[in-house]
Amino acid sequence: MVLIRNILFMIALAIFTPLYALIAMATFPFSPEVRHRIIRGWPHIMAWVVKHVLGIPYRLIGAENIPAGPAIVMAKHMSAWETIMLQDIFPPMVFVMKREIHKLPFFGWGIAQMPMIAIDRSAGKDALAQVEEQGRDRLAHGFWVTIFPEGTRVAPGSKKRYKAGGSWLAAQTGTPVVPVAHNAGEFWPRNAFLKTPGEVVVSIGPVIETVGLSADEINTRVQTWVEGEMRRLFPYHYRQPTPKKESAEA
Repeated sequence: MVLIRNILFMIALAIFTPLYALIAMATFPFSPEVRHRIIRGWPHIMAWVVKHVLGIPYRLIGAENIPAGPAIVMAKHMSAWETIMLQDIFPPMVFVMKREIHKLPFFGWGIAQMPMIAIDRSAGKDALAQVEEQGRDRLAHGFWVTIFPEGTRVAPGSKKRYKAGGSWLAAQTGTPVVPVAHNAGEFWPRNAFLKTPGEVVVSIGPVIETVGLSADEINTRVQTWVEGEMRRLFPYHYRQPTPKKESAEA
């Protein structure tokens, strides 16, 4: 049954991704807001497929913490699940993403028409300037900004260094930050073809007001809450193996 679910998901992906890529490329005469509204149909369709075909719905904790917006979402990153499903939870958002994604057939071509924050990650410190410049513009147009501070997908129970992009944008613009923890990687592992059914728990933390805080202070607060919430909700991923007792010598 799991295999059939995954095959049906891939069929849906193969149908709707090229279709929406063509629709997206035809939206170039419109404003960013209109383009985003049209192209956002793709994640809405795929969210239904993820819930009902793959059998990976979510349970939301802390929905009352979602502000009127716009805000910056800083979330744990485990798989492609959250790139689809966060758009089902929050108001219209854009992601901070690698510019190279625009080169991907169909998916990249389509997403290039959306007002994402596309950066050259090899630019070092200049990448922060790209995030700030594009982020200011997106926030001014009413979009939320989503960034995965660890920069890459991690396995459940793992953590990478929290990078400064999202906290830098928040500090420079005074935009509130919404931290998010979840366990999507339990059912949709990184780079795995087979996804298994199960309920993802998504926890939205209290808003972090950033006015007067440095990027480092914001980063620390985000990391403290997210990693603490991960351990609170999913302690089984963080239990240390019991060391084996050495056998007594005869």
